[in-house]
Amino acid sequence: MSNIKQARNALTSRILEGQGKASPSDRRAAFNNSGLAEPLGTLVEQVARHAHRVTDEDIAAARESGLSEDQVFEIVVCAAIGQATRQYDTALAALEAATGRE
Repeated sequence: MSNIKQARNALTSRILEGQGKASPSDRRAAFNNSGLAEPLGTLVEQVARHAHRVTDEDIAAARESGLSEDQVFEIVVCAAIGQATRQYDTALAALEAATGRE
C-alpha cells in the first residue's frame, strides 16, 4: 500500500474511530454527508458543497441544538475530510479510466 493510502486510512480511522467529543455515529454521518438531523444536516451539506458560504450563524445554529464547540468542530472536520475523500476518489477513478491503469 502506498504511503498516501496509508496516510488516508490512518486519518479516516482517527477522525471516525478515535476519541472525540462528537459521537462516532455523528462523525460517520458527517463524513458520509447523510443521516444528520437539522441543523447539522444543513451545516454538513454547506461544508461539503459550499464551504466558503458557512457563516457564524450556521455554527451558532449547530451550537444551539445542544452541541459543544468541540463537537461542532469535529463534525465540520469529518464533513470536510469526507468530501475531500469523495473528490479524490472520483479524480483517481477518472484518471484510471483515461489512462487504462490502476
